[in-house]
Amino acid sequence: MTSSERQADSAIDKRDFDANRPLLHDGAEGEHGQPSPQYRNSRSGSHRSRLSRDSANSDDGLLTDVVEGIVERDRRIMHREVVRVVSFAWGVVTCLGAGSITAFSLYGHLLLTRLHYTQLRVNAVSIAAEIAMYLLVPLFGFLCDRYSPSPLSLGSGIMFGVGYLLAAFTYKKGPPSDVGGDGWPFWVMLVAFILIGMGTSCMYLSAVATCAKNYGRGKHKGIMLAIPIAAFGLSGMWQSQIGTYILYERNADGSHGDVDVFRYFLFLGILLLVTGFIGTFLLRIVDEEEERYIDETVEELERSGLLEESDFFRPRHEVRAAAEYGTFSSDADETGSMTNSEDEREERKREEEERRKKNWLLNYETRAFLQDPTMWWLAAGFFLVTGPGESYINNLGTIIPTLTPPTYAPEAAPPAGLPSTHVSTVALTSTIARLLTGSLSDFFAPPALHLLPSIPEGSRHRSEIASDDKRTTLSRMTFLLPSALILSIGYLILSTPLPLEQPSIFHLTTAFVGFGYGSAFSLTPILISAVWGVENFATNWGIVAMMPALGAALWGVIYSTAYQQAVDSGSGSADGQCHGWRCFGVWAVGCTVSVWIAIAAWLAAWRGWKRRGIVV
Repeated sequence: MTSSERQADSAIDKRDFDANRPLLHDGAEGEHGQPSPQYRNSRSGSHRSRLSRDSANSDDGLLTDVVEGIVERDRRIMHREVVRVVSFAWGVVTCLGAGSITAFSLYGHLLLTRLHYTQLRVNAVSIAAEIAMYLLVPLFGFLCDRYSPSPLSLGSGIMFGVGYLLAAFTYKKGPPSDVGGDGWPFWVMLVAFILIGMGTSCMYLSAVATCAKNYGRGKHKGIMLAIPIAAFGLSGMWQSQIGTYILYERNADGSHGDVDVFRYFLFLGILLLVTGFIGTFLLRIVDEEEERYIDETVEELERSGLLEESDFFRPRHEVRAAAEYGTFSSDADETGSMTNSEDEREERKREEEERRKKNWLLNYETRAFLQDPTMWWLAAGFFLVTGPGESYINNLGTIIPTLTPPTYAPEAAPPAGLPSTHVSTVALTSTIARLLTGSLSDFFAPPALHLLPSIPEGSRHRSEIASDDKRTTLSRMTFLLPSALILSIGYLILSTPLPLEQPSIFHLTTAFVGFGYGSAFSLTPILISAVWGVENFATNWGIVAMMPALGAALWGVIYSTAYQQAVDSGSGSADGQCHGWRCFGVWAVGCTVSVWIAIAAWLAAWRGWKRRGIVV
């Protein structure tokens, strides 16, 4: 053996060194103090065995970590999907109860005859509910965007419970003292319906905002929004049937009478109180999705030059990665790990920065929304369409007697139909319109490339997305405008002498109004999410949703004023009900013209979007 070979064999690897034992065991030395061949062979074999065991253990540990990571990732994904689906399902259930105010015509005429309210007072009750329902939507939307839908759901349950219980006992007490009774004052009923209107707004918005934010960027966002909105329209139908066929009064001869308003209000109050309470726990927004929307908005604003790149406006995943890298590098040099208290402080600091960023961006989005002229054209059309629609739904119960000849037998069913039948017709046609327009607009709408900030303008990928879409595309406005035209035809029929000659044709008016009204309420929020995104959806939709309150107040006053003037001029009966065209004719003509003006306003908004390259 050469000296070089002996030196190589005598080299000690650092992984074999143990300070607590001699380098060579007894009997391991050969001639000249070198390790014997037997020792070298046994030592080499044990070293290889140890390396094999360490490698196997390392591979097993790495594989276990990978498997556990995959399982944990799948668990988180499954949890998010379960939360998303359960929230959507309860959002639909919530909307099925939230629209109780749409059944107002079921008992509106009883406020006129049983409590001796004037037509102006009856309309004041419905208008108070409409104003409370719509004017406060921006505030509720602001709270929903920033604090999640859960507080709104709880608040809605409380408002509904208190409002309907108060209305129930006010009705039971009878006419107020100013009309010769000994019941509670009229303003108590007003307060009750203000609470009902606020509860309606909170419950509806918490459910729809949850669905919009959880599915707003998906392929089928139209139908996922249309389903809860349609459920809201259906609520009046099934609730009016409950009141007509279950919670009803019995006439002296044992036949079915009018709805028992006291029991009906108790039923609604308890039902909606429980619904709102459960929604507090089930209505959840998947946080990861909301963060992604905020980050995409940041990127879009930076590309447009409206924001300069800074740490405050960096995407959250970059901030977190940088924080974790900085924490590892700095703490590893000093102590090797961060204490729990320091880690918690850093996490709280990051969460606070994220809240600040979110609030700033949502406020910016709100300002941009209000400064957009096309928004005002869209809102004006919504005002001119939904105002007459709300007035029609609220006054169905008093329009039907105007079409009934005075000589008609009082105990017979009205020739124009029962109020519950018309409430159900409005709910059914409105629901069909919402589902139909929502699903068809999803299927035919062109890809909204302006809502893909991660794909730069003019990029090949953006062009490929547009070119790969071979299907026939139609703008959502091609569904909204014809629906509004159908709505105007309904009012046009009512403004002619036909319903007086053939009262049964009034069902056609109700069907047309329900279809056009439902389409407007389905497509308008979808258009808002398509044009301005979903990160600030609840606030943006809340601003536009104020319009029906103003429209309902305007057209409600017009209807009640014309109705009362007709009664005072000799067209009324002993019980204060009106008969003839003068009771509603001028109002119906005005509603027709209002919808035609709305169509022109929506055309102006559509033209503005086309100029800016926004596809709807």
